[in-house]
Amino acid sequence: MSLEHSVREQSLIAAVIATHAVAALLWTGGAASRRKGLLTAAAWTFGAAFALNGVLIADRWVEAGRAPFKTLYETLLLYPFCVGLATLVLIGLHRLRVLIPFSSAVCIFGLGYAVAKPDVEIVNLPPALQSVWFVPHVVTYFIAYATLFASFALALLALWKPDWRSAESGEGFEASANRAVKFGFATLSLGIVMGAIWGKEAWGDYWSWDPKENWALVSWLAYLIYLHVRLMRGWGGRRSMAVCAASFAAVVFTYLGMNLLPTAKDSVHVYQQP
Repeated sequence: MSLEHSVREQSLIAAVIATHAVAALLWTGGAASRRKGLLTAAAWTFGAAFALNGVLIADRWVEAGRAPFKTLYETLLLYPFCVGLATLVLIGLHRLRVLIPFSSAVCIFGLGYAVAKPDVEIVNLPPALQSVWFVPHVVTYFIAYATLFASFALALLALWKPDWRSAESGEGFEASANRAVKFGFATLSLGIVMGAIWGKEAWGDYWSWDPKENWALVSWLAYLIYLHVRLMRGWGGRRSMAVCAASFAAVVFTYLGMNLLPTAKDSVHVYQQP
């Protein structure tokens, strides 16, 4: 990686972080003062942060000559982009601007973590990752993770204000969280299927019980349990929202906690770190 690119990349990261911070502050001010103009400005500022994040990824893609989704650092640039996309879609479809401070906070955390663990050099893809499945599998997974984060934030809001209803749609946080889980679960399922097909092509097996694969399955099962629990009598409302919020812990561990396991060193899926 050239010094010029490194400086430009760090500058872009700082710009995305700063723009997200402004978006969160604008939303907070708008919510406190009930000024719709500030809330609208917050949404547009959040959109600007998303666009800058896209420029950041595109710049690294050009510099690397490949999709920049290999290392932990690179995925920490991708995840905030996917969170931004999921949030903007939910704002556009359901006016859920309440997600802005949550999403901006996790984007700032992800990018800040990336700054703390930068790649010293751009790593070439090993033969197994030089596959047509690489980009769709990774992007699908991170869209799932981003949507499930939105469901987590909405579940927390449902626990805090169970009687809240949107002025535009009349829908509560619980219904919004459940819808986000359904999309996230479907996308997570698609990502697992893509990974299995890719695994068969690369290593000869659809499923090898690799530690990362096992925890991906745990994440999938956690949300499957939520979807079933929600249908049980007496488990609607706060109980189901508590299960929804708790399920996101499996996603966080699958993404960021794998390196804590003794078996992580034997995994071909754990993100490479500098």
